[in-house]
Amino acid sequence: MTRVLAIYRAERFSPNSVERDKAVLDAAGEKLRRLGLDVDYVGERFLTRDMDADVFLTMGRETSTTDILHYKEACGALVINTPAAIRSCARYAVDGMMRAAGIPAAPLEGDLGYWIKRGDEAAQCPADVRYAACAEERDMIVDGFIRRGVDRMVVTAHVEGDLVKFYGVLGTRFFRYFYPTDDGCHKFGDELMNGKARHYDFRIESLCHDAERLASLVGTDVYGGDCIVRSDGSYAIIDFNDFPSFSRCRDEAADAIARLVARRACLGTVNI
Repeated sequence: MTRVLAIYRAERFSPNSVERDKAVLDAAGEKLRRLGLDVDYVGERFLTRDMDADVFLTMGRETSTTDILHYKEACGALVINTPAAIRSCARYAVDGMMRAAGIPAAPLEGDLGYWIKRGDEAAQCPADVRYAACAEERDMIVDGFIRRGVDRMVVTAHVEGDLVKFYGVLGTRFFRYFYPTDDGCHKFGDELMNGKARHYDFRIESLCHDAERLASLVGTDVYGGDCIVRSDGSYAIIDFNDFPSFSRCRDEAADAIARLVARRACLGTVNI
């Protein structure tokens, strides 16, 4: 029987989202159990090198976690998302990939203020994502990040428009998008900066294409992100991350994740 070890994310990487993150991993694990796989769970801080499985389905982001999973991958285990992909999801790395590949990103300069975001890891608290109304305030916040010991940052101009969250599972045709101001589900409240969504028209096919292209560049099979859709229908991707909570489409996402695992584990075509 194929053994799956599902790894919960450390709470510091799930600000205001601990239960939502846990729920999607639980749902994916239940789908895999229905396929006849043996599924166990562990928090990433309790993951050890001697724990064995054929498949590691991971939300973990700790360096110790990716080190162990790199070893397991080298030993022949299937790891989703891969440790290399998790490391590549550092914001500064993603920003560089987008600009090099011509994927729409926020401009570096503008007259509507700036966002300063922690670049080495995902945001863990409100202090990791700050808005500055002007260049002088931007520079003061950058200095504050450095004093906190955060020397990798992404600094971009504010983009006015609708905030759209998107979610995908690479290679499964699963792609969904939502407006967080429609349902009031926020992490830090920064989502409210642009006000209620006006639902500007845009080409969802283009966003899906760019998101999948970015996921392929990063190597992240299970992904999510944020973009701003301008009034003219153009957009800028402002955030991208590995294994989001999929809280607005959890059951569908769990199906797609289970199908991905089954295909990668060579279990053939499956019905869940």
